[in-house]
Amino acid sequence: QVQLVESGGGLVQAGGSLRLSCAASGRTFSKYAMGWFRQAPGKEREFVARISRSGGITYYADSVKGRFTISRDSAKNTVYLQMNSLKPEDTAVYYCAADRGVQLVTREGAYDYWGQGTQVTVSS
Repeated sequence: QVQLVESGGGLVQAGGSLRLSCAASGRTFSKYAMGWFRQAPGKEREFVARISRSGGITYYADSVKGRFTISRDSAKNTVYLQMNSLKPEDTAVYYCAADRGVQLVTREGAYDYWGQGTQVTVSS
């Protein structure tokens, strides 16, 4: 069982930056690939980024590539999402998720554990 708690959301102007954190409980953090997803009002939840167990492989949705960076700190059992050059269309609830599998997957059904989400609002 893994519990995930996101933090770092808030209100920011377009062009600004935020860093989201996701703290994981337990001593098995290194056994999970981690992902970030987001859900905007009236839309389905969508994949944002993923990082492998070791942190050596990352993958991004085209919509955030070059602006967002996912990273992890195994000593702190935490995964981060650095978001730069934010746009109003980035407004959403952001969720972190843990995946026991090793294959690169972007569909939410492949992830085993989810956090409660943190709101990010980007004003124009």
